[in-house]
Amino acid sequence: MITICISVVFNPCLSIAQTDAGDGTEQFGDDIRFPMLPYYSYGSGLGWTTPDSTFRLNLRFRMQNRATYTDTGDNEAIEAAVRRLRVRFDGFVGDTRFLYAIQLSFAPDDVGEIIAGENINIIRDAVFFYQPNNYWSFGFGQTKLPGNRQRVNSSGALQLTDRSINNARFNIDRDFGLFVYHLNEVQNRFSYNIKTAMSTGDGRNTTHNTDTNLAYTARIELFPLGAFQNNGWIFEGDLLREQTPKLMISGTYHYNTGAQRQRGQLGPNLFESRDLRSILLDAIIKYRGFSAMAAYMSRDTDNPVTINPVNPDDFSYVFSGNGTDFQVSYLFPVNVEIIGRFSNQLPQNSLRGIYPHIRQYTFGITKYIWEHALKLQSEFTYSREEFLQTAGRNQWYMRFQMEIGI
Repeated sequence: MITICISVVFNPCLSIAQTDAGDGTEQFGDDIRFPMLPYYSYGSGLGWTTPDSTFRLNLRFRMQNRATYTDTGDNEAIEAAVRRLRVRFDGFVGDTRFLYAIQLSFAPDDVGEIIAGENINIIRDAVFFYQPNNYWSFGFGQTKLPGNRQRVNSSGALQLTDRSINNARFNIDRDFGLFVYHLNEVQNRFSYNIKTAMSTGDGRNTTHNTDTNLAYTARIELFPLGAFQNNGWIFEGDLLREQTPKLMISGTYHYNTGAQRQRGQLGPNLFESRDLRSILLDAIIKYRGFSAMAAYMSRDTDNPVTINPVNPDDFSYVFSGNGTDFQVSYLFPVNVEIIGRFSNQLPQNSLRGIYPHIRQYTFGITKYIWEHALKLQSEFTYSREEFLQTAGRNQWYMRFQMEIGI
C-alpha cells in the first residue's frame, strides 16, 4: 500500500493499492508513473518532485470572493469584489535543507493603486531558507516579519472575514532582510520559539527609499502546555479539537530606524524620517472546540508629525498609539463556528484631532466545508468612532465571503 495525502492545513489521507506494471513503471490505480518523470503528489497543495529528490515544486492557490453592505450614517454602499487572489510556489532545490517560497498576489486590494514611478506590488514573498536541522532556520529575501500572531497567520486561516482594525494600523507586515529562527516546539511539555530579523524597514517591493537605516525585530513564543497539534497556533479556531488545553503567549519588539512611511513598512511617505518602536503582545488558547485570543499592539515615536518643507500647511503623520483585541469562538460538531471580537483603538493624544478613538464589535458565523481551504463566512460589524472636537459617528457593515484554495 502507498499513501497519498490531500490537505491544506491538515492531512486526511487516502490509501491506494500499488501494483507492479512489469516494465520499470509504477501503477497507482489507472495512473502509470514513469521513473524518468517527476513524481506528483497532493500534500499541502499540488507537488512535483524529481525522481532523484533534488528538486521539489509545490503549487497552491487561494481565492476570497466577498460582498459587503456598508452604512456609515452618511452613505450606504454595496461592494462585491475579489478580495484576495494569490498563488504560492515552494519547495527545495538540490537538498531538502535549501528551501524557497514565492507568493504572488493579483487582486486589486493586494496589488494596490498603480502610481507612476512606483513599483507594482505583485510580489508578496520571495525568500530562501537554509534549515540545517529541525531547530534552526536562516532566511534571506522578502517575507513576513515575525510580528503579531494574527499577521503571521495567513489571511486564509482566519475565523472572520479579515484581521482586526488594530492589525491594520499597527502590524509590521512584510520586509526584505535576514531572518534567523530557533524553533523548539514539543507536543507535551514546555516549548518555545525565538525569531529575529534585520530588514530594510521600508516594506515590500520598495527600491527608492534607499538609505543606511535598518529595522530590527525580535519575537519569542512560549508554549507552557506544549505545542499545538499540527502547528495549531498559525490558524484560528480549534478545528482539531485539542483534547488537552493548549496555550501560546508571545511578544514582539520592533525598532525601525529612520522610517520613511507612516506605519513603517506601510502607508504614505513622511516628510521627515522617524524612529518607530512597536510592541506586539499575543495570547491564544484552544480546547475542545473553544478558542480565545487576546492581543495588544502599540507604535511609538518621539514626534509623530512631519511637515512639508515646501508647504507648511501640509502634514504627514506617523500613526502612533495602541490597540487591544479580544476574540472568542466555539466550533460545533457540525463544523459551524460562532465568533465574537471586540477591538479598541486609541491614537496618540497629539493625533486625536485627526484620527478617532474606535470601539468595534464583530459577530460572525463560519461554516467549514474543508477546514480553512473551503469555507463560507458571514459577519456583522458595528463601530463607534469618537473624535476630540467633533461629533462621533456610528457605522456598520454586513459581509458574506467564500474562501477556496489548495
